[in-house]
Amino acid sequence: MMNNKEYALLAANKLNEKKAVDITIIDISEKASFADYMVIASGNSDRQVNSLVDDVEDAFAKEELFAKSIDGKNGSGWVLMDFGDIVVNIFTKETREKYSIEKVWGDCTFIDIEE
Repeated sequence: MMNNKEYALLAANKLNEKKAVDITIIDISEKASFADYMVIASGNSDRQVNSLVDDVEDAFAKEELFAKSIDGKNGSGWVLMDFGDIVVNIFTKETREKYSIEKVWGDCTFIDIEE
C-alpha cells in the first residue's frame, strides 16, 4: 500500500502523462486537518478537465483508493476530488487564475515534480 505522498505523486504523474499543465503538489499536513496533500493542475478546456478527473480516479482505483466525493463537474471550471488524505483540484486555466488557491497555502511546502 502506498503512503500519502506516493499517492500525491501518482496523481501528479498521471496528470503530467495526460498533458495537464502547471501541476503542483502542496504538503498541507502542518496547516490542514482535512488532508495531508493537495494536488493542483490545469486543463486547457472543460472537456480536458473532465478527462483528467477520470484518469486520476482510474489510477487511484487501481491502487484501491476511491474518492469520498467529486464536486464541480459540468463546466464549472473546477473539479475537487476528495480522496481523504489527498485532495486533487483540477481547474481550467481561467478558473485557477481567478481563485489562485496556491496563495492560500503559500506558507506550506511545495513538492517538486520531476519533469
